[in-house]
Amino acid sequence: MDYREEMKQLRDRLNDAGYRYYVLDDPDLPDHEYDRMLRRLEELEAEHPKEITPDSPTQRVGGQALDSFTQVEHPVPLESLQDVFSQAEVEEFAQRMEEALAEVSYSVEPKVDGLSVALEYRDGEFVRGATRGDGRVGEDVTENLRTIRSIPMVLPEKLPRLIVRGEVFMPKNVFRKLNRQREELGEPLFANPRNAAAGSLRQLDPKICAKRLLDIRVFNLQLAEGREFASHSESIDYIESQGFRTIPHKVLSSASAINAEIVRLGDSREELPFDMDGAVVKVDDLSDRGRVGSTAKCPRWAIAYKYPPERKPSKVREIVVQVGRTGVLTPKVVVEPVRLAGTTVTNATLHNQDFIEEKDIRVGDTVILQKAGEIIPEVVEVCKDLRPENTEPYRMPAACPVCGAPVVRDPDGAAVRCTGAECPAQLHRNLTHFASRDAMDIDGVGPAVMLQLIEKDLVHNPADLYFLTEEQLADLERMGKKSAKNAVAAIQASRSRGLERLLFALGIRQVGQKAGKVLAAHFQTFDALSEATEEELTAIDDVGGITAAYIREWLESPQSKHLIGRLKEAGVSMEAAEQPAGEQFKGMTFVLTGALQRFTRDEAAALIERRGGKASTSVSKKTTYVVAGENAGSKLRKANELQIPVLTEDQFAAMLEDGE
Repeated sequence: MDYREEMKQLRDRLNDAGYRYYVLDDPDLPDHEYDRMLRRLEELEAEHPKEITPDSPTQRVGGQALDSFTQVEHPVPLESLQDVFSQAEVEEFAQRMEEALAEVSYSVEPKVDGLSVALEYRDGEFVRGATRGDGRVGEDVTENLRTIRSIPMVLPEKLPRLIVRGEVFMPKNVFRKLNRQREELGEPLFANPRNAAAGSLRQLDPKICAKRLLDIRVFNLQLAEGREFASHSESIDYIESQGFRTIPHKVLSSASAINAEIVRLGDSREELPFDMDGAVVKVDDLSDRGRVGSTAKCPRWAIAYKYPPERKPSKVREIVVQVGRTGVLTPKVVVEPVRLAGTTVTNATLHNQDFIEEKDIRVGDTVILQKAGEIIPEVVEVCKDLRPENTEPYRMPAACPVCGAPVVRDPDGAAVRCTGAECPAQLHRNLTHFASRDAMDIDGVGPAVMLQLIEKDLVHNPADLYFLTEEQLADLERMGKKSAKNAVAAIQASRSRGLERLLFALGIRQVGQKAGKVLAAHFQTFDALSEATEEELTAIDDVGGITAAYIREWLESPQSKHLIGRLKEAGVSMEAAEQPAGEQFKGMTFVLTGALQRFTRDEAAALIERRGGKASTSVSKKTTYVVAGENAGSKLRKANELQIPVLTEDQFAAMLEDGE
């Protein structure tokens, strides 16, 4: 078979499978078969890059991260809706429409709580997507929208120009999973799915957005050159025929029917995959809409009914503390079971000690609960008039409930953390970080393997990796003898990565890659570092007082000393692998922007640092040079405003060669 024909067949089959999976919820291709076909298409596209088409499933994630989003003027404004909060207001709206239009039909649909966007197609091909912004001007988020699998890249009908409006959202199950992961990592939780969706869609790196698994429902036809429709419901039918996922709606003709549907939607909101913050009621006939018109702020022919949050009381049974993968202690309140917004609630997060103190939550209290964004149970208030006698204020434990190590509060926040380097609660995260590419770079021993090692009780700290045998690894699922042999070889090879990588791999608070390099270059050996005082540490450039305190605290922990002893026993290098930095760029600060062709940004930054310079991420008056690649954005503009010298990539490369 000709490679062009094979590529076309693969594209068509994969796109059809994606449509069935993401739009119809009716998958017909097993995951392993989809992955096999996608890998084959990737191979063919690598061999024949000129044959890559816009509708290829491999093009769902954009390339380089952006410096900023450009503004987009909407050809048809994305209007907002007037909110109403009672059935009486719904009846008043219907009465106004009937007085103005006589017989009226209404489309009623759930209001997705997400981020409104406009999708533009030219000759059937997706060319641009933009956020609502102020309704007239939004931001170009095309590359991030390409990562949403339910957005078709190519349409069956090739209209000259088509613009549809939809609501991007994070599915409830994805939101719950993301917040669980963030909680385990000690990161701030998203308050609700809408915040999560908005934050994801505005990521400058499309690859980050792709991991968030966003979805969309299209709810309006903004512009269709070459097509005319009599009603909203007719236009929605057309939109569905073009491969979009739409919001289910009903066409009704009376205020009583509208209010009954609003109640039904409210009762069934838990069944929907998206968070719903109301119900939208709009005149269905498009010519009637034109007769009624709009105000300066919103259309007169539509309203958004907002549901009141459901709140219920329950009694606090106990307050428990969980330890996340980064050592953050998170308190939770265990309450008597209560039915709330469609599910049974038995616990709610208390966030941190400050939150508990602010609301004065105690065991035995009666508290009022609601679901934040209809998802996360939270304590709204304490019924202090129902408080039993002899209750006591709650205090976070002074020691980790998992390993017993002391806990400390972040000086710059409310988080309380376990200081144990070998805490079992943090083990999976610590192992995965230790073996990651920028740390000890142990290929073939990823998160899934680490989890199995923990479950089989084969490792209790990162040093135990160096004592694993091929036989132990071969017994793991999906490993086998060859993979086990390669894994052991990768583990042993990592012994010589050097002090700078080891310091980063140990996960000491605020000691990242850059600090690891700085510390290794200054002290050269771990033993020399271990004897340094806080004053000696803070005397080093880029090591502040807080970082110095974290380093000393880590070094003095019994668990840390045990871990270092085991690493030395395993033969892991405790000396700097790289020579101290040169002098060529000493005292200079570089900022890299745009797409570089000769180097990755990490490679360019490493070359700068190896010559004694600093690679910064922001432009300021202290910046010496800005190195600008293709599509440089706001950083280049700021450099020009501050009159900072700008180097092309060729000039930067020549400067490197001059220093050799």
